[in-house]
Formats: sequence, structure tokens, C-alpha cells
Amino acid sequence: MLMKLKVLILFSISAQISRSTIMAYNPPLSSLLLFDFQNVTDLNNWTEQSDTVRSVGKSKATFDLYKTQTKQSAILFTLLNPQSNGACFSGVRTTTQLNLDGYEYISFLCKTAGNATTYKIILRHNNLNDEPNPTYEQKFKVNTDSETTVKLPISQFDPYYRGKIILDGPTLNVKNITSFGIQVAGGVYENSKQSGLSSLVVDQIWAEPNEDAN
Repeated sequence: MLMKLKVLILFSISAQISRSTIMAYNPPLSSLLLFDFQNVTDLNNWTEQSDTVRSVGKSKATFDLYKTQTKQSAILFTLLNPQSNGACFSGVRTTTQLNLDGYEYISFLCKTAGNATTYKIILRHNNLNDEPNPTYEQKFKVNTDSETTVKLPISQFDPYYRGKIILDGPTLNVKNITSFGIQVAGGVYENSKQSGLSSLVVDQIWAEPNEDAN
């Protein structure tokens, strides 16, 4: 089944992915490299986190190394299969031990294809990596016809529970980030809905300082 999904996604969106690799992203010298997908041998420490954790879920995600003749990246394939109200999500996550104190942004360059135009970075802290603990989320828009430079202010990761923001919820402990995820969702609480097949290619993910403070 997993192989069939990969073949279906590749067939559906391969015409949309340029064979040219992502252009180099050059963050400030004092940036912290969080994930370097160009120089890993596997992605075994990343696990799927999709709506199939619930009985009604039917979405799917896979995270694979994407190798060309000149470069290696990571590619996230997603299939969003929404319920009648638009509820669905698919993505991946990894456990981490990150201290982002003193950094202002999470940044990366990505290239996408398929239906999705909005993704999320999802953080957890203090080893509270599963429900009923909140997630800390921030959305980002992507260009479907060109590369997208993503720069997310760390201070703007807000607490959520099952896709709904927690008003006056606890703030993110940036000194102890213990889970990092990438997700695409159907938009059950949004005006704009998403569904179907998509892919996102990324080389590296960084934490950047505030350049104005240097």
C-alpha cells in the first residue's frame, strides 16, 4: 500500500516538479543548522503523524530522501483525504533536543508541487510530545510555481489543540524544543480548504538570529 501511494503521488505531480535542484539558501553566519537533509543517510528518525491516528482518518504522508545527480534533499509526500467538514491532516515529526533561546526565526527554502498552498511547522516542548498536551504551530504559504523562502518568527508559535488555537495558553519553552514536525492540513477551522496530493522538497532547516540586533 505504501509503495502504491508513492507511485500514485509521483505519477500525479512529477510533471510539476522541476528537475533543477533548490538554489542554495545562505542564512546569517551565526545561524544554527537544525536539520541537514543533504548529508544524512536516512530519515528513520522521522515518523508519520497523520489523521489515521484517529479512527476516521484516511490521509497519508511519507518522508523520503530525494536524490538527483547533483544533490540530495528530503521530500514530503502528502495525501489529504478530508472528512465532510474538511478535517484532515498529514505530516511527519521527529524528536529533538533544541535550545533556540537567542534565535528569532526558523528558516528554510522549499519547493512544492500539487494542491497544497499552506503548510505548518509544529513544535512541542519539555518532552510533552503527545496528547493531551498542546502543539505550537505556525502556518506558512508556498508558491506553487517557484521556490519559497520561509522565515517564521519563533515568538509567533502559538499553542493549539487538535487544530484549534488555545487562547491564553502556555507559551513555548524555546530552551527545550523536544519535537519538530512538518504538516499539511485540510483547514477545518479555515475559510480555505485543502485536499489531494502534494509534495514539499527541502534541503536544510535553520534557526536564525535577529540580524538587526547584530
